[in-house]
Amino acid sequence: MSEHLTVIYNDTCPICAREVNAYRDRTDPQAVRYHGVSQGQLAQFDLTEDEAARRFHVIRAGERLEGVDAFAALWARIPRLRWLGWMVMRPGIHGLAMLVYNRILAPLLYGVHRRRVRRLQKRVSKLG
Repeated sequence: MSEHLTVIYNDTCPICAREVNAYRDRTDPQAVRYHGVSQGQLAQFDLTEDEAARRFHVIRAGERLEGVDAFAALWARIPRLRWLGWMVMRPGIHGLAMLVYNRILAPLLYGVHRRRVRRLQKRVSKLG
C-alpha cells in the first residue's frame, strides 16, 4: 500500500473527532493524512462542508470513498482493525453494513451535529 489516504471527517463533531483521533494515533502520518471540515478548502476534494459533515470520506488514489467503503479503506491501514476492513467488504455483510451506516448511523450523527450547530448559532445571536 504505497499510496496515501486522505481522511475527510467532521472534526466539529465530538464523537467523530474522538473516533478519528483514535485512528490517527494508530496510523502512519506519511500514509494517512487527516482533513477536518473546520479546516475549509473542501472544494479540493469536490465536497461542500455539509456533504463532508454528513458522511465519512476517504480519498484513495484519486478516488473518493464514502461511508462503509471509506471506513474499510482506513481500517485496512490499521493492523488491529485490518480484519474489520476485510470483513465489512464481504458480500452480504457489506450490504448490511451499508444499510446500517446509511439509514441509521450517518443520519443520527448528522442530526446531532445539526442540533449542536443550531444551539451554537442561537448562543452567538444572543451575544451579538
